[in-house]
Amino acid sequence: MGAKTVNKLAVPGATLHYEVTGSGPMLLLIAGGGTDAAVYDGIVGQLAAEYTVVAYDPRGNSRSRYDGEPADERIEQSAEDALALIDEVAGGGSAYVLGSSSGAITGLELITRHPERVRMLVAHEPPCTEVLPDAADARAFFQDVYDTYKSEGLAAADVLFMVGTGMDDDAMPPMEDLLPEYRELAERMQANAVNFYEHKLLPFTRYEPDLDALKTVADRIVPAAGLESIDHLPGRPIQLIADHLGWPVVTFPGGHGGYASHPGPFATHLTALLKADAL
Repeated sequence: MGAKTVNKLAVPGATLHYEVTGSGPMLLLIAGGGTDAAVYDGIVGQLAAEYTVVAYDPRGNSRSRYDGEPADERIEQSAEDALALIDEVAGGGSAYVLGSSSGAITGLELITRHPERVRMLVAHEPPCTEVLPDAADARAFFQDVYDTYKSEGLAAADVLFMVGTGMDDDAMPPMEDLLPEYRELAERMQANAVNFYEHKLLPFTRYEPDLDALKTVADRIVPAAGLESIDHLPGRPIQLIADHLGWPVVTFPGGHGGYASHPGPFATHLTALLKADAL
């Protein structure tokens, strides 16, 4: 698959840590929440046989440091970060993009703002719950998570968030049971949790996609969800978006984090989708 290179890219307000593996057309992997590039490690090797795979730590997460004090996420800035990586690796060209969770929201904003730079976007469970008929309930839930974090701390917020999103089954095993490289990732994610609750949770979940703009590039968007999580809160918005685009939702193996829990089948499924685009 070729060696992985680890790089830094200065963008306005932050410096992004990104990793490049393989060769071929560029495939940008956008991580969500408080995660980073390493959540995709299980699928990179398989994908790098045919693509130049770029994974990165979103700004403020792990090794992508803010230049100054942390600030509330601006989704347009998050999309510009993704574009800066496409500029850096693909030059003036375009890239395939897989975004999961809030990374899929970044992908939706990216293809809205710069449609010519995205060959295909696989949008896996973007939690943009404002599109739901019960959006007020979802908004109140995420506000409750934020308020719980503020009043009772991380542990209480984590429990509320995981149960309310149906992700309690995805919880990692105890830290001491993890392989060293996964322990390292888990420790980084724990360290990112404060910034996630403070500055990312509410801006991302309150994002309102421009459905009419997305419809104009519907032929380049694959609405995607986990087979096990499609009916949970983070999996529901993409069903509404898919209806608007006129496409069915493509289901991937596993749940919200299927790329980590079922990496082989997930990568095979993704490759088949990207190849269909190239025909």
